[in-house]
Amino acid sequence: MVLYRGTVVDTPPPGEGSALWSSPTTLRVEQDGALLVHDGMIVARGPADALVAEHPEDEVVDCRGGLLLPGFIDTHVHFPQVRALGGLGMPLLDWLERRALPEEARLAEASYAREVAEEFCEGLARAGTTSALVFGSHFASAVDELFTVADRRGLRITSGLVLADRELRDDLLTTPDQAVTDGLALAHRWDGHGRLRYAITPRFAYSCSPHMLDSCAQLWEQVPSAYLTTHVNENPAEIAGVLQAHPGSPDYVGVYGAHGLLGPRTVLAHDVHVTARELDELAATGTAVAHCPTSNGMLGSGLFDFRGHVQAGVPVALGSDVGAGTGFCLLKEGLQAYQVQQLRDPGAGDPLTGADLLRLATAAGADVLGLADICGDFSVGKAYDAVWLRPEIGSTLDVGLRHADSATDALAWAFTVGTCTDIAAVWVGGDRLR
Repeated sequence: MVLYRGTVVDTPPPGEGSALWSSPTTLRVEQDGALLVHDGMIVARGPADALVAEHPEDEVVDCRGGLLLPGFIDTHVHFPQVRALGGLGMPLLDWLERRALPEEARLAEASYAREVAEEFCEGLARAGTTSALVFGSHFASAVDELFTVADRRGLRITSGLVLADRELRDDLLTTPDQAVTDGLALAHRWDGHGRLRYAITPRFAYSCSPHMLDSCAQLWEQVPSAYLTTHVNENPAEIAGVLQAHPGSPDYVGVYGAHGLLGPRTVLAHDVHVTARELDELAATGTAVAHCPTSNGMLGSGLFDFRGHVQAGVPVALGSDVGAGTGFCLLKEGLQAYQVQQLRDPGAGDPLTGADLLRLATAAGADVLGLADICGDFSVGKAYDAVWLRPEIGSTLDVGLRHADSATDALAWAFTVGTCTDIAAVWVGGDRLR
């Protein structure tokens, strides 16, 4: 067994209905605490002195200085877009055509896909992201490469083949029948293999015909353990195109609802321009939303209504949306989420706190991805998925953490000033990634 000693900070699950937001966020803190880990699982937690005395023969990993946090959980990130980061000055559809899709087409070559998969998984690990819902590739061979690398690295990845049969480059399109065939083959290879799970991934309703969306529902019936992820309400031009492609639908969310693609295992990214009717349907079906604040800012998509989603009862977590976002770092996404709420609801009260941002980056993601029994906090019985945030001595963040007057204040410092370079170590299931 191994004892991890440090300032242990997490947001414990509130119990039944934990995927729904409650305020204020409960913060669990042990200034000099310890987690006892056996076979990758937390078997005890408490004051460090007491646990060290009870287990004098066990190894102690000293994580004092900085904060020991649960591993970050990214609920929307694109594997093929690592090399598409940095695009400026383009709205969504232009950005896709000019920057993202040409890069995605290159993943048809297995060796290229393998290189990108290595870069992608390394990016997650360096950012402290231990679990992620990942938009895969339009090519089954590239999805295999991603799962192979993620399995070797030990990440918790949920991903799948990206599906489209209209409005994209011809080399990224498939047929509804082929989508089912390829999806079944990939799911049988990877769903439930180690820490991996399968996600049915229609690109978005703009690029999927009704027949393609029906094929997604058919695939889901055959792989009921799978998750489903796609985009919704990101950009006004996109929304207009969706309603033109799916006449008769009341709105964008309604397109997915009509094809049976909503539910507690569905995560929709963005949802910036949402209507009251859509919020009601999302809440009624238990569908979750991945809030991607830096991407929404980079593409000029708009300001996400966090408060409106929470009040409607829609589960929300964070997504980095690499490559339209600004990188893998969920500390940066948390800060941007705070700023977006401040801009969208000035003077409304109850701004997001450091504790709220930690929950969004960890426990909320675990809830949304059905991983709350496995990870997301440091409760006994869960896997030791952890990030040691330890900035360089003398750095601005180090000064802030040493002089913070509370754990909530320390987290505010971490999300305001912290970057990936402040992460000293990352573990998944007790296995050290870096």
